[in-house]
Amino acid sequence: MVKKIIILGTGGNCIDILDIINDINAACRTTTYECAGFLDDNKSNWGKELYGVKVLGPLDSATSYKDCYFVNGIGNPFNFWKKKEIISKTNIPDERFETIIHPSACISSMSQLGHGTVVFQNVTITSNVQIGNHVIILPNCVISHDDIIGDYTCITGGVCISGGVTVGHSCYLGTNAAIIGNIKIGNYCLIGMGSVVLDSIDDNTVVTGNPARYLKKTISEGYGTKT
Repeated sequence: MVKKIIILGTGGNCIDILDIINDINAACRTTTYECAGFLDDNKSNWGKELYGVKVLGPLDSATSYKDCYFVNGIGNPFNFWKKKEIISKTNIPDERFETIIHPSACISSMSQLGHGTVVFQNVTITSNVQIGNHVIILPNCVISHDDIIGDYTCITGGVCISGGVTVGHSCYLGTNAAIIGNIKIGNYCLIGMGSVVLDSIDDNTVVTGNPARYLKKTISEGYGTKT
């Protein structure tokens, strides 16, 4: 049966997710997914078509599409800590968020992926990895054995996570960051691009550099304003 998918957002990651859906259909030589549209809170986008797919309306209209599944593409270094809040606008339960995996990804059968997680091209996920809900993993990442990745986290292109690492929820790991094994990264953390992380990181912390060092706090307690 063909699954109808609606993508949350219209930014670059969202178009990439559409591309992944098309690649899945091509690899299967059948229509596994049909992209039924995008949802975006920017009114100027409503009614437009992106690569032949219509922007249907705002996020809070999601409940109108009862025969559809959803996937989120919203999230960047400037709003990553609000990802849960953004997704909750849809009032759609996690079970109706589809896990999307590019055909070129290599994922151990001993690992687990949560609802609404998106795995991009050439990602490697090895044994006994636990990945939460609504995680996005961009191309060429390596997630090693026994890692735990929290809900709503964004792992950008080329990130390499060694074994036994725990990454909290609502984090953002910048391009080509490298993380040593057996450490813990707290919730709401941002790791700058190219950073080499050798020690555990407290909640709400931005680190950058080689070796990665404290730069500033990310946000106030919970979801809120940058500090």
